[in-house]
Amino acid sequence: MSTFNQYRREYTMGSLEEQDLEQDPLVLFKQWLDNAIESGIPDPNAMTVATVDSSGQPSQRIVLLKDFSADGFVFYTNLGSRKAQELKQNSKISLHFPWHMLERQVRICGEAEPLSRTAVAKYFFSRPKDSQIGALASKQSQPISNRQMLLTQWRQLKEKFAEGAVPLPDFWGGYLVKPHQIEFWQGGEHRLHDRFEFSRTESDTWQIQRLNP
Repeated sequence: MSTFNQYRREYTMGSLEEQDLEQDPLVLFKQWLDNAIESGIPDPNAMTVATVDSSGQPSQRIVLLKDFSADGFVFYTNLGSRKAQELKQNSKISLHFPWHMLERQVRICGEAEPLSRTAVAKYFFSRPKDSQIGALASKQSQPISNRQMLLTQWRQLKEKFAEGAVPLPDFWGGYLVKPHQIEFWQGGEHRLHDRFEFSRTESDTWQIQRLNP
């Protein structure tokens, strides 16, 4: 069995102190996301999305953040997918942004609410046509015998809609994740990382506390 005991390094790129924080964690999140974009790292809006099934088994996958505001974080997906089916049973969700190259990560806990069909349609029709066809062709998370079947379905739909608009699939939608907890992690020397957790209070303000690394 391989071991990774020799893979060690110090985290020296920065620190996170009380004076660096904002009272609203979404303001700080935007600053960090902008830093990630400016750094040139691939897919700075990529996030891990964790859901839980009816037996309590968690599952994770990488999804792209498509929007965020004071209301929360937005992503889109096939409503027949594993994550969508699990969210139907349990709306609790966790997001994680792994900005390793910046020695930063952000963890978010909240609840997912389905987006309106108007919001879903607006985003769907802004996508490249080939991506729209891809969404129509895929029965996400369902078994398929081989890749060729998927490609055949995609080509048939591409031909079918060569001259016309691709309809919005009724099985395609999105979610708004309304956060109640957001943690910011900045790597530190000697594994003494900086961690701050924002927790939403009943009065809709944010309580901030530093956590041990």
